[in-house]
Amino acid sequence: MLEQTLVIACKEIKDHLREVRSLWASAFHLLMGPIVISLVLFSLRNAPHAKTVQIISSMASIFLLVSAFTGGMTISMDILAGERERRSLLPLLLNPVSRSAVVVGKWLAIMLLAEVGVVLTYAAFRLVGVPLAPLAYATLTLLPLAAFAAAVQLTISTFCRTSKEAQTYLSMLIFVPMGVAMFMVFLAPHPSWWLLCVPILGQQALLINAPHSAIVLPTLLLATAWCTALCLQYAATLLNRDEIVYGR
Repeated sequence: MLEQTLVIACKEIKDHLREVRSLWASAFHLLMGPIVISLVLFSLRNAPHAKTVQIISSMASIFLLVSAFTGGMTISMDILAGERERRSLLPLLLNPVSRSAVVVGKWLAIMLLAEVGVVLTYAAFRLVGVPLAPLAYATLTLLPLAAFAAAVQLTISTFCRTSKEAQTYLSMLIFVPMGVAMFMVFLAPHPSWWLLCVPILGQQALLINAPHSAIVLPTLLLATAWCTALCLQYAATLLNRDEIVYGR
């Protein structure tokens, strides 16, 4: 199963890399945050340092959270919904490959591009001089979120009938992390234990305030991994339905 999964993942990545326009669109969305922050840094160059750091760090955390969802958005629009539209999903499933291998392989492809997007955004923020969380801490916080975002996007693409329909839903999905991040930044609720265990909410809370307890980050990682596994299991279940395979 592992070999089949890796073959599917490599094929999806190679196919997506041929879409130059999609790559440029993804890069533009990812770099939009660092560009905006650099303009804000320039406008606040005469402001008090402490105030500037607080504003810039809060804004950067929003863009970092959203980057986990924008990095793999273009490939997830076509990875299953496009195959249903082109009637190529059924021939794929007729091969001696389990539904789980198909789902995990496509998820790996989305996840890789999502995590590349997170790394690219983080590096761009560092390049323009934005104060951020340390690299190791940001990695442990954001990369699992990118894996969860890839699983959610794959699930949405599974039940969409066309790429255009998937594009609509996935574009709306971006507002979820954006809204959560703005809620955490501007309303600044006290980070209770249950808040730190909820994916997206927990990551944003940890990006703003580093945890004081050593158990907080492992708990959030486990919760994020569990939600990711649930999404992948549900996507594999959807591929067993006739209305998904043959079309509605």
